[in-house]
Amino acid sequence: MRRSDRARDRSFAFDVIDRCGHGVAALSTGGEGPYCIPLSLVRVDNRLYFHCAKQGRKLDLLRRNPKVCVTFVGTSEPAYVESNNTFTDYFQSAMVTGTASEVLDDDEKIEALRALCTKVTPEGMSGDNFERAVSGSLAVTGVWRIEMEEVTAKAKLHK
Repeated sequence: MRRSDRARDRSFAFDVIDRCGHGVAALSTGGEGPYCIPLSLVRVDNRLYFHCAKQGRKLDLLRRNPKVCVTFVGTSEPAYVESNNTFTDYFQSAMVTGTASEVLDDDEKIEALRALCTKVTPEGMSGDNFERAVSGSLAVTGVWRIEMEEVTAKAKLHK
């Protein structure tokens, strides 16, 4: 990291990840050029989970090369600072590199989906909503995990 004064610790990175509704995953195409895709992700301990269809370009690429990099932008506040006549951006971001694999165990899939739904749609988790939804869609829903191997964060905060 060029600006080491902006580096933040793993706890800060996890906070950014947990607050973000999505991250952008970069996948290797093996020479065709980069492929980046936004994903709804949830962190459970040192893993990230996302749901998807069971087929498609993203999955073809992950099966060929499971190494990924995911970037999260927690905040971005462009600003003009009159006192020193500069333009800047106050930001918080985190980056994860890791290895993706498909979740095949139904119990792990359900818990990952529960964690994701609780994060992004907590208002829908009342009663038996989740159980009814999962029972009708688990067989056609893919779930993947990313084992986080490196986690970094950086920020430029208001002074």
